[in-house]
Amino acid sequence: MRIVKFKSIKMKNICLLLLLFSLLSNGQEWVTPVIEGYGKIKYSKNVAVQPDNNLEYKVVYKITTSEMREGINKGLNSIAHAINMLGCKNILKDDVKIAATIQGPATSLILTDEAYQKKFGKNNPNTEVIELLSQYGVELFVCSQATAYKKIDVTDINENITEALSGSSVLINYQLNGYALMQ
Repeated sequence: MRIVKFKSIKMKNICLLLLLFSLLSNGQEWVTPVIEGYGKIKYSKNVAVQPDNNLEYKVVYKITTSEMREGINKGLNSIAHAINMLGCKNILKDDVKIAATIQGPATSLILTDEAYQKKFGKNNPNTEVIELLSQYGVELFVCSQATAYKKIDVTDINENITEALSGSSVLINYQLNGYALMQ
């Protein structure tokens, strides 16, 4: 009878291990194939509405929130997420055109590390992702109305961010040139 209990327990453990292995091997992993470390996605080739390799992706983002996601600004994370999603389907960088306007409560994300340190007592958590997005070709603009309102000097703006007359001018111009708006 002891042998039966031992075999029964051993068999249950083996079954549990097999089930666990099966679940882990079939589950998708979080990946960041293009913007490394940011905008993680779980890719599955078995779902509907995949990115289309025959399209040119032209997108303009309106970033107004100071909310954080995965340690960086939620809007910047969304851009990295979109680039990673397109990257999973091998959409070429030349077929992806992204611009973003940063305004309102999000404006502080444009600060250099030094300026951010003075204002918040720590380095800007967005500096690295801003650099990676810029290297990819994302055009990042800050509303000069917002910088004026928040008394941000031009020397305190990250070198990868360009001042625009207003967030509205960026959104209007890019949309009239065929860019889809993402908020």
